[in-house]
Amino acid sequence: MSKTKIHVNFYDTDAMAVVHHSNYIRWFECGRVDFLKENGLTLGELMDDGYSFPITEVSASYHSPGYFDDNLIVETVPTALTKAKMAFDYRVVRESDGELLVTGHTQNVFTKKETGKITRIPDKFYLRLKAAMEKFNKENTSGNDPE
Repeated sequence: MSKTKIHVNFYDTDAMAVVHHSNYIRWFECGRVDFLKENGLTLGELMDDGYSFPITEVSASYHSPGYFDDNLIVETVPTALTKAKMAFDYRVVRESDGELLVTGHTQNVFTKKETGKITRIPDKFYLRLKAAMEKFNKENTSGNDPE
């Protein structure tokens, strides 16, 4: 899991000083980019090699409001990976009290930048992402094996 800290600025809120719902989608992206960086891959490197990583699905469920000046944590978890796509789940919690504000999901595909067509990424990228998935799965199943 990757954890990204977000500070809610006034411009992130509506007239009631509540976080505008659209910002959570932006913050999912912050979490996703941090997850990739923490695992040795940047979007810049993908793009330099001629690949894009656009979203094909996004969803969010709003549980409790965030407010101006809150400090939030975006928890990003990889949930699926193939050479053509990757999916993530998200939890956004208020840092001060751990209250769950939003849960979400995105699916991204790998495309060739010049054509926009879905493609399979080469092993130089795929193997790093696969190792990150395996590391995450190992960390979240260790100690949970029945004896």
